[in-house]
Amino acid sequence: MAIHLTKESKILVQGMTGGEGMKHTRRMLAAGTNVVGGVNPRKAGRTVDFHDRPVPVFGSVAEGMDATGADVTVVFVPPAFTKAAVTEAADAGIGLAVVITEGVPVHDSVAFLDRARKRGTRVIGPNCPGLISPGQSGAGIIPADITKPGRIGLVSKSGTLTYQLMYELRDIGFSTCVGIGGDPVVGTTHIDCLTAFQDDPETDLIVLIGEIGGDAEERAAAYIRDHVTKPVVGYIAGFTAPEGRTMGHAGAIVSGSSGTARAKQQALEAAGVRVGRTLTETARHVLAVLDSGA
Repeated sequence: MAIHLTKESKILVQGMTGGEGMKHTRRMLAAGTNVVGGVNPRKAGRTVDFHDRPVPVFGSVAEGMDATGADVTVVFVPPAFTKAAVTEAADAGIGLAVVITEGVPVHDSVAFLDRARKRGTRVIGPNCPGLISPGQSGAGIIPADITKPGRIGLVSKSGTLTYQLMYELRDIGFSTCVGIGGDPVVGTTHIDCLTAFQDDPETDLIVLIGEIGGDAEERAAAYIRDHVTKPVVGYIAGFTAPEGRTMGHAGAIVSGSSGTARAKQQALEAAGVRVGRTLTETARHVLAVLDSGA
């Protein structure tokens, strides 16, 4: 089993015929993902061949869903068109929209996330690497060859840190890895994924990767304390960030002691989470918990 994405998922790619869309569609197909179509109104009716795998292009998400039964869309469109793309997908009734695009204006994200909630569409992102259920399916840009199926669930704000921890624990493997994105406003939160992993019978341990800025990790810590019975291991990026310095990541807004790595670490540890100061130390914590059977 996995959360949000399984081998049964049928995936459309909005922006498939663009440079990034073509590259990552090719990689998704090579990993065994069931990509059933692309969406581009200007190229509707064409077929794109990916290593002898023909993928049709539809004029709209609704058309693609009607023709293929797709239940997931991955969005590779420029920031200026992302609001329209996600709104179209939500209005078509797609179950999951994975928004890879970086640089989406916050007011656009607020608008399309509100529309998606009202339509019952889960959004992951924007500005995220997507998600992967190793051995089953991947939607986005997470490499499929750096780990294997296993019983660890991973939720992370950072794409790069997601890949590194997946590699660190490649001999153990993962049920699902979800990169939720680091923008100030995202569609799926740490808490959403914690809930899903808690309910997933094939996830034995959860890893939470956060970063300085905001209070998402503190809220996740409170949720873990009250609702999560499975062991959780954490990592917070930004322990070495200089005080009083504006950081580059869109979500990294620190005010006083609030939002610092230390404050997040304390909140998580108070909820029973082991927190590593490096990813390697975090991986060691995971191995220790698994070895102890806790």
